[in-house]
Amino acid sequence: MNEVIKSFMDRKILLSPEIFEKIKEDSYSDIIEKYDDKNILVLTNELLEEKNKEKILELKEEYNKDRKVRIIKSYEEESGKREVKDFVSHFKSRYNKIKNILLNRTDLQNTLSITRGIEKNNENVSFIGIIYNKLITKNGDLSIILEDLTGKIIFLVKRDKECFNMAKDLVLDEVIGVTGLIRNKVLYANNIFIPDIPYTKELKKSSEEGYAAFISDIHVGSNVFLEDDFERFIKWLNLELGDEKHKEKASKIKYLFIIGDLVDGIGIYPDQDLGLKIKDINEQYEKLAYYLGKIRNDISLIICPGNHDALRLSEPQPSLDKNIAKKIWELPNVFLVSNPALVNIHFSEDFDGFDVLMYHGSSMHYFVDNVESLRLGNAKDNPSLVSKFLLQRRHLAPTHGSSIYATYKDNDPLVIDKVPDFFVSGEMHRPDELNYNNTTIINCSCFQAKTPYEEKMGNNPIPSIATLVDLKTRNITKIDFSENDK
Repeated sequence: MNEVIKSFMDRKILLSPEIFEKIKEDSYSDIIEKYDDKNILVLTNELLEEKNKEKILELKEEYNKDRKVRIIKSYEEESGKREVKDFVSHFKSRYNKIKNILLNRTDLQNTLSITRGIEKNNENVSFIGIIYNKLITKNGDLSIILEDLTGKIIFLVKRDKECFNMAKDLVLDEVIGVTGLIRNKVLYANNIFIPDIPYTKELKKSSEEGYAAFISDIHVGSNVFLEDDFERFIKWLNLELGDEKHKEKASKIKYLFIIGDLVDGIGIYPDQDLGLKIKDINEQYEKLAYYLGKIRNDISLIICPGNHDALRLSEPQPSLDKNIAKKIWELPNVFLVSNPALVNIHFSEDFDGFDVLMYHGSSMHYFVDNVESLRLGNAKDNPSLVSKFLLQRRHLAPTHGSSIYATYKDNDPLVIDKVPDFFVSGEMHRPDELNYNNTTIINCSCFQAKTPYEEKMGNNPIPSIATLVDLKTRNITKIDFSENDK
């Protein structure tokens, strides 16, 4: 061992005492080559482990192409003090991004700024702005204050106008376009335009076989985590369960998306510990890693966090913490991304793949409670309606207060600036799907039984169901892994 120490010392590398257990004489030369440096360095166990993590990440990067997984957008945490100017920059970015989308509409190509247009008495004008306020008049009409970078204007929507029902669903802080007649510095609206997603003639399909599976809200650590059901799901993925038809389908699964709330967390709400089977956050993630590690290696696991995970609540949430979820980071077939994130899968030389927008869905409850058409449409039990609403607004949380968010300099990461092929959410604990303008909307099931909180809130979860998409046909099937599955 003296020879080993001398070899490191010759290269000005010092060793901490505990490092000797990590170094074998037959492999120390490889370590020397890796850490060779002109500066003095103290080599510790922690540094060796960190380099091992880097090696895992490098290996992942090498086989991303083989696995046909590309991370298009995944946000890192931006720490630092937020000031008023940061919020102004955040909303300016949102306004400009969505304004550019709206300007593609013929009706809005001659849009004026509010300060210019407000002076054009008895003329038809068009504006693009952010909704500042909204109220119902004594006559039952809607009076809405619209704001752009130059000023504010009131626009009135008469209840006998065709656009009145659309106006009822407008929410604060969303960006819209409006046309109408200016009279005495008030705009009498004729038409309202939301950014929406365009309709495309064909539903994108792959010529290569493959399935993607979607789940969310596993809630490992909860007293009502459906462990047996989750075990059945994993066995099914591993071709250890089901008839030949099921096994054939399972064998074609190449991607498993898990859309947040991986564990139940600690201290998420008062007295949560009373409903926990595992009361240590590290143990919750270790248990999750144990399950994920059992899934066959050729399935790529793409995972984002949710509001129960051990991260900041403000969106975008970064990917799972590398220390708390260390064992998950080390799994070779796992891709950890932020919430939200945009991931491209199943690409080839002649096919650009499918863009999957992942969003856990914390804002969804707000819009179910505050948008009339969603309430009347029972969106609590049909969550794809909420996802459709967000797609139409081209924003994942258009109203300030609908979710906790972090400001990013000159950028609002919650804008849906690229139209996805799939928009996938969790949070509502119910499987649901909808095709909207050839974007497939999927809301995922959970692996947690109904909690007392959900009972109190009137939520109706449907657990233990995996949603599968055939990427060759875009057909959707749902498979029930509960004990009652027939």
